[in-house]
Amino acid sequence: MGGAAWWRAAAFATATLVVSACSGGGGDAGDVPGPDPPESLEQSSRFLTQATFGPNKAAIDRLAVIGYTAWFDEQRARKPSLHRPTLEAQNPEFDQAPRVNLWWYRALRSPDQLRQRVAFALSEILVVSDASGGLEGQPVQLAEYYDVLVRNALGSYRELLEQVTLSPAMGQYLSMLRNRKADPAFNIRPDENYAREVMQLFTVGLVQLAPDGTPLLDGQGATLPTYGQAEVEALARVFTGWNYADALYWDWTPNPTYAPMEPWEQYHDTAPKTLLGGHFIPGGLSAREDLEAALDALVAHPNVGPFVSKQLIQRLVTSNPTPAYVARVAAVFADNGAGQRGDLFAVVRAILMDDEARHGHENMPTTFGKVREPLLRQTALWRAFDATSSNGAVAEAWPEQHFGQAPLRSPSVFNFFQPHYAPPGVAAQAGLAAPELQIATDNLVTETSNVMLWRTLFGWEGNPWSDADDTLLQLDYELSIAHDTPALLDHLDLVLMSGGMSSEMRTAIAGVVDAYATDERIERVVDALYLIVTSPEFCVQK
Repeated sequence: MGGAAWWRAAAFATATLVVSACSGGGGDAGDVPGPDPPESLEQSSRFLTQATFGPNKAAIDRLAVIGYTAWFDEQRARKPSLHRPTLEAQNPEFDQAPRVNLWWYRALRSPDQLRQRVAFALSEILVVSDASGGLEGQPVQLAEYYDVLVRNALGSYRELLEQVTLSPAMGQYLSMLRNRKADPAFNIRPDENYAREVMQLFTVGLVQLAPDGTPLLDGQGATLPTYGQAEVEALARVFTGWNYADALYWDWTPNPTYAPMEPWEQYHDTAPKTLLGGHFIPGGLSAREDLEAALDALVAHPNVGPFVSKQLIQRLVTSNPTPAYVARVAAVFADNGAGQRGDLFAVVRAILMDDEARHGHENMPTTFGKVREPLLRQTALWRAFDATSSNGAVAEAWPEQHFGQAPLRSPSVFNFFQPHYAPPGVAAQAGLAAPELQIATDNLVTETSNVMLWRTLFGWEGNPWSDADDTLLQLDYELSIAHDTPALLDHLDLVLMSGGMSSEMRTAIAGVVDAYATDERIERVVDALYLIVTSPEFCVQK
């Protein structure tokens, strides 16, 4: 299918899935709506598609035995698989390629899959990017930033926000590093960049929200702003007086540069400050005291629960969650049941175990789902078939060339796509979002399809033309059932599409497979794989 045709098909499929998402609810059930373990292998696969970088048959079978509760407990207890220590040992200097290759390795092979998957979702909310001139030569610093997300992905959002704020990668990216109090003699005033984005993108958003994530309106039906310029200026004064750890003087850049920033009190504004919602911070506080008071106030704001929860739902489960779904998750953000606000483990569990996540494809078959991000199409394929290389590495350093995205490489702080983006046509006319289609240009869609051709038709273990660093699909089991078309398609449907393949798609693929003789095993398998992973149905996660 050509690029433009695929884009239209994917857009139509997405719109069909979500066309009435705002008009129907997902039921009143909240956490753990069904049996534990999952009711079926298909439910096991669907859950792992949402909660990890992709299932394989062994993981599907294991979840079906141990159940959701044991799986969550196991994932929470797993030690975080970090990036920076491994990367630093490789001494990459200014090269970002080893960092991105290591990201693939962690996504494909790390056992702490829930933590890694949530960290990736957070990286598209709390954005830094090596597309920035200040960070393009800082792979180790960026790896440490990603580790901040990994370590805190199942922890406290308040603690995560503080570590993000003090990260020198964020300090460079949004110019909080060496931000100084006003000095009229030198025409210096506090930089407002981080102050603006920490509110707009990381915590409260632009407009006041109800607990279900819908905008609050005034008497004329207009939205109500969350903050104004005065609040930006006050918060900018909070974020003054921070520099690299171990800097010998204000303009000194130490080596390494990844440790959390430290305060230089002589550059901090100690005057009183009034933040959003009228929150008052008295004068005379230290840089750290001001920062902690301001972050406490931001995370306590009622917008944060629905604002952050909805974006995490979009990244993990569905592009257009019903307001009731958002409200249920936001309530868990407000209180995890033990009086703790912003417990991300509880929030993520609520997202994944909500009735809408587990049964939306059944209860709302024409309204539920999301387009898979291109990177996640690749991880799903590789993880489903335990892809590996002869030397154990994963060489995929510049995936934006054919996927339109790469970890920590978005073109701006607004990520690769915006959460409210609606592609022109059916979805836009219905007022519905399909964020991932913002990067689905004709050129990239064609390039992605071509890459998937090579990764399936030629990217399998035993291919005589492969190189030592090629990541290759392990297809022994698939080849053992290749002669049996129904069994082969049942298996591929389970591991790649959670049993959601339509009868029309199945009939079409079966016709292609059956055109080969039963002993042409590799041709039968890889042709079926290619047709699945380039189909609009696979590209829409249900």
